[in-house]
Amino acid sequence: MAPFGISVALLTPFTDAGAIDLPLLAAHANSVLDAGAHRVTLFGTTGEGASVAFAERGPAISALISSGIAPDRIFIGLCATSLGDTLAQVNQALAHGITRFLLLPPFYFPGPTDAGLFDWHAQLFAQADPRAQFILYHIPQITAVPLSFDLVIGLKTAFPDRVLAIKDSSGNWENGRQMLEHGGIPVMIGDERLLHKAVALGAVGSICGMANLHPARMRTLFETGQEDIALSREVDLIVGRPVIPALKLIMAKTTGHAGWERTRAPLAPLVDVQRAEVIDYLQGAPARV
Repeated sequence: MAPFGISVALLTPFTDAGAIDLPLLAAHANSVLDAGAHRVTLFGTTGEGASVAFAERGPAISALISSGIAPDRIFIGLCATSLGDTLAQVNQALAHGITRFLLLPPFYFPGPTDAGLFDWHAQLFAQADPRAQFILYHIPQITAVPLSFDLVIGLKTAFPDRVLAIKDSSGNWENGRQMLEHGGIPVMIGDERLLHKAVALGAVGSICGMANLHPARMRTLFETGQEDIALSREVDLIVGRPVIPALKLIMAKTTGHAGWERTRAPLAPLVDVQRAEVIDYLQGAPARV
């Protein structure tokens, strides 16, 4: 299949009152696309999608499309545990012409079996509008619901027109390597430090948070398959702290827009020591793209 390239897992900016800052969100989405990203993803992990209400999703999607971004350049993160709520999010996006989705597994009940997870996905695919296509989302450190190799390949085999790819955000290279070498499903890698190795084995792209900061460099990394060592070091810095607040602090400092630091509870800004560590890094970091 054709590569997906780099999709920016958009950070979500909030106003003083706690609402989504729609003009800033749309401006940011356009800026990363103009800088070289191929696509954007709304309501993913980096975008605090689990803290965005259904009623807020529609206006955010409209803001991006009204700003001139074509629907086929937007992925929508799905975050729900019931089929009904997941389908409602799908239908909401389809009404805006968006047909591709990043699909979290149901994440409340502990220890679901592969059989149970297969059935949940099968029921979703049976009920969803035929236009909808899905990228499976393996991020077990967040969901506590790993998608096993057998489950992923089984879903792709059973539903080839529904399952577009797997996004592996586990940070476990052996897991990604196994899927890439098998070749039974297109693979997107979430950990930017692994992307160069994944590209060499045929990875079709990445949905990633660092592209908020470095869209051009992420595109170059994908197109060349060469590791950006300085970027990898910045990833090390960020993942050693609460990731989303760290990303938002760097966004605020590099753009000069203090509003980027705002998160939604239960997330909170970095504590003073962590904040100082990130700022110290930025003051000694090379110029950004």
